Amino acid sequence: MAEEQNTNNECTEESCAGCAHADTCTSKKTDFREPENMYSSIKKVIGVVSGKGGVGKSLVTASLARMMCEKGYKVGILDADVTGPSIPKMYGIHTKAGATEENIIPCTAKDGTKIMSVNLLLEDESAPVIWRGPIIASVVKQFWTDVMWGDLDYLFVDMPPGTGDVPLTVFQSLPVDGVVIVTSPQDLVQMIVKKAANMAEQMNIPVLGVVENYSYVKCPDCGKEIKVFGESNIDEIAAEMGVPVFGKMPIDMDLARSVEEERFYEVKNPYIDDVEL
Repeated sequence: MAEEQNTNNECTEESCAGCAHADTCTSKKTDFREPENMYSSIKKVIGVVSGKGGVGKSLVTASLARMMCEKGYKVGILDADVTGPSIPKMYGIHTKAGATEENIIPCTAKDGTKIMSVNLLLEDESAPVIWRGPIIASVVKQFWTDVMWGDLDYLFVDMPPGTGDVPLTVFQSLPVDGVVIVTSPQDLVQMIVKKAANMAEQMNIPVLGVVENYSYVKCPDCGKEIKVFGESNIDEIAAEMGVPVFGKMPIDMDLARSVEEERFYEVKNPYIDDVEL
């Protein structure tokens, strides 16, 4: 039997998803934000986004979380990169998330950061997540509505790359206060940064700043900065967008080692240690 037609011409979350006119729509329902879990009290939600994969978005997410943790704030990370989760392993977490009858209890890292990721729900953390977009989007919403985050000053949302289902779901369903864009100094950087920024603008989410990763590598012998991916033009791009550059991160073996050794809970990233969020 065919689905019943919406004769009232009212928008639904499903019908508006991906609509180019969603931000200017005058239909009755235009706010699709999901209710916060009753056991959560979160002051700020910050999304960390990128226009393409492989730019170190999870590294920046964890670095921002560590920075705010070091400043004495209560911090959480919602790992919305459902098909490529990496946050738990960075913090050395391999246990499963707890649960009550109706809610999920996030894991807590050694520095007190609360973390929720699909890897904390799987029996085998190396098993691939082969789900379609709507299911992945639903899981991300559950990480907001069903997880008992408790009292947090900052919840950082590590998003998958691009402008697809999950970023759209996060922007529509969570009260995002702003986003940080992560990029690298390659030829396509200007277009990629602008794609992410334009999506945030269309969803009425402010861009707080930009972080450039892989900016250079420092020679261990002479200290010379080698621009592996070419000269950066992120300052000009950020100025054109009217946002600050939060930091330019080199290829740093100490940071890479802390990720591989699963001890990011003790890291202090010196390249983005003075950011106001």
